[in-house]
Formats: sequence, structure tokens, C-alpha cells
Amino acid sequence: MSEMLEFRAAIREALEEELERDDAVVFFGEDVARPGGVFAATPGLQERFGPERVFDTPISELALAGAAFGAAATGMRPVFEIMFGDFMALPMDSLVNQAAKLWYVSNEQASAPLVVRSAVGAGGRFGAMHSQFHGTWFDGIPGIKVVAPSSPAEAKGLLKAAIRDDNPVVFLEHKRLYSVKGPAPAAGEVIPIGEAAVARPGSDLTIAAISKGVADALAAAERLATDGVEVEVVDLRSLRPLDVETVRGSVARTNRLLAYEEGPRTGGWAAGLLGAVAEDGLEHVDDLWTITTAETPVPYSPTLEDAFLPSAETIVDSVRARLNLGGRPG
Repeated sequence: MSEMLEFRAAIREALEEELERDDAVVFFGEDVARPGGVFAATPGLQERFGPERVFDTPISELALAGAAFGAAATGMRPVFEIMFGDFMALPMDSLVNQAAKLWYVSNEQASAPLVVRSAVGAGGRFGAMHSQFHGTWFDGIPGIKVVAPSSPAEAKGLLKAAIRDDNPVVFLEHKRLYSVKGPAPAAGEVIPIGEAAVARPGSDLTIAAISKGVADALAAAERLATDGVEVEVVDLRSLRPLDVETVRGSVARTNRLLAYEEGPRTGGWAAGLLGAVAEDGLEHVDDLWTITTAETPVPYSPTLEDAFLPSAETIVDSVRARLNLGGRPG
């Protein structure tokens, strides 16, 4: 039987192994060292590697990003945490106008191998300013990679890849995944960034999702199987680079695509993915559509937040309606 690993432990193990493997790796942020992180993902790292490589910082996201860029540009591999992804607007200049462009403006003579980790996502009753899934903020920025794992094994393998990458990587950890347990990856496994995975094979419909959305899609696929609908679930793993080819290959088998996103449709990745698939030719596609959130901030009220968030049930209802299956029970 496979060893089970908790998502937050996978994050810690990836950091621990990369700090051990490469002396150039450092880790810092708000309450990440002695307190072990607000989501308890990084305890014990300072005790093992010392305060020069793992340390707490003042509450200044712009200062964190500036320090990380300077460290990365001079030969280090910094990993820093911005506690909630909602505050990624504060270090935007260092990330977008410095780190993302160093390789280009230096004529490929220098790079900025830094990773910024953030907790993202709604459903935890954190309110409008602590619940956003901000990955799409960086989708239009060449030079930055955006990664969002869906399971403990992927969290560990993708974070190791992000730390080794010579590009700046925005690494998104959904708050509702930290306590999730799943099979541990093979020892030393590193998952390449930019390669989507088929999380469940199927023949009737492709659902593309990322992060917590993959679990919703898999739960919906189980229920839809009772209707005789075989759903193929594609875990995108990263938004930039976006593995459109794997999605196209899946749609070639199923002829239908549902892009499921925790975020508004306007400016979101779901609509962009549909456009990329449609560009390849619609003559062999029977249907494609999106499920996204409403065009509002995330509500704080539990009742309103539950209504705001799409879910596995939302997927099931939508698929049954699109395929004219009626109100058959799941």
C-alpha cells in the first residue's frame, strides 16, 4: 500500500530536500521560520538549516520580492512566501518588471530563479481580500511561470521543479488542500512544469481544471458515471505554460470540453483555453463551455460564499443540462 502524504507535509518535504540538495536555496517570509507558517506548512526548517537560510521577515511584500530578485540575480535560489495570494499586487513591480524580464533584457546572460509561494482560494471564510485565486494576474506576463498543484504528490514534485527552474515561478497552494492526504510520490520525483496530466480517462467529455478544481471534477466524474457519461479529467498543473496540446488531444477523443475555473470568466484562463481549442478547429467538437464564479468579490457570509463557489454538484448539473440527461439522480 502506498504511503500517504498530507499536502502541507509535501510542501515542507520539497523545501527540506531542496535546501539540503543546493546550498544556494534560501527560504524566507512572514512567520514561516520559527512559527512554521500560518498554515503549518514549514515547521522545523529553521531548526535544521539555521537562521541564515530560513528566516522570518517584516510584513512588507514588496521588500520580500525585491530581496528575492536581488538574491536570484546574484546566484542564489530564493523561495519566499506571501502569506495570502491576494497581496501579490504589492510585489508586482519586482516580479513583473524585473524578475520576469531579466533573462530577456540581459541578452540571456542572467536569470532570476526565484519562487514565490502563496495560499489561494475561497471556501475558508476568509473574506473578499483573503480568498482570491490570483494566478491569472500573471497569465499575460512572458517570463513568469504559474503553477498550482492538485494533490500532495504533485505539490512536492512541482515545487521541487519550481525551485530548480531558472525562471521566476508563482506557486499557488489552495487553502482547502493543505489537510488533504494522498499517495506520496516516488523518492526524488520531480514533475516537469508545463505538462498537464490526465487524472481520469474518459470518452464522452473532457473537464479541464487545476488545483482544488481537479478534486471537484473527479467527484463529478464519479457521479456522472452513474448516468453513463465517461468523463476525462485533465489536471492542467500550470497556467503558464498552459499545456493546450494535452487538452486538445483529450478533446479529440471526447469531442466535448468543459473548462472549470475558480474565478471570474472575464480575464480567466477557462475562456482562454476554450479559445485555444476552438482555434484548432471546431468541426470535430460537439460542445465546449465554462463554469466559473460570478463577477463579484468573494463573499464573507458562509451562505453567500457557498452559493458563489462552483462545486462538483455544479458540474454535474451543468453536464446533465448540456447533454439533455434530465434530473437523473447521482
